[in-house]
Amino acid sequence: MKSIIQFKISNIDGVYVAEGVDVAIVTDAQSFDVLVQNIREAVTLHFEDEDPSIMDFMTKQPSILLNYEIPQYA
Repeated sequence: MKSIIQFKISNIDGVYVAEGVDVAIVTDAQSFDVLVQNIREAVTLHFEDEDPSIMDFMTKQPSILLNYEIPQYA
């Protein structure tokens, strides 16, 4: 069972986008701070009326791990 939700963060045309790696959650924001708030809210809503064990999670409030993609410039 999992206790961590992982998100891949990228910046597309000045907008931060978070995509869940193991869950179907996607959110975006104009700033990184707002993106973190949006991720927390999206995770809460995702698990709101669900049994976390059905999704292979141990809890309705898993830890959140963010990976930020740094683009390579030539």
